[in-house]
Amino acid sequence: MHILISYDISEDKRRTKIHKMLKSYGQWMQYSVFECADLSETQYAKLRSRLNKVIKPNEDSILFFPLCACCQGKIQRIGGVVPADRTIFFA
Repeated sequence: MHILISYDISEDKRRTKIHKMLKSYGQWMQYSVFECADLSETQYAKLRSRLNKVIKPNEDSILFFPLCACCQGKIQRIGGVVPADRTIFFA
């Protein structure tokens, strides 16, 4: 499973906690965007559950964009450096 995750968290402390949590599942791409590749259904469910316990639904939002294999091959980049660190540690 390949997921692109974007978040908008209103409080610095929660935003930092979300960032650290996502970093253990995927690659930080831009300020509030993570790419999580090769997640199992179980890992994805655990991640969503952990995130849900941290956010305040009336103030924060997290979007999950699943990418099929066909879409993954069509990802294009203009500028920036391709992230080199593909090491992912699951918490």
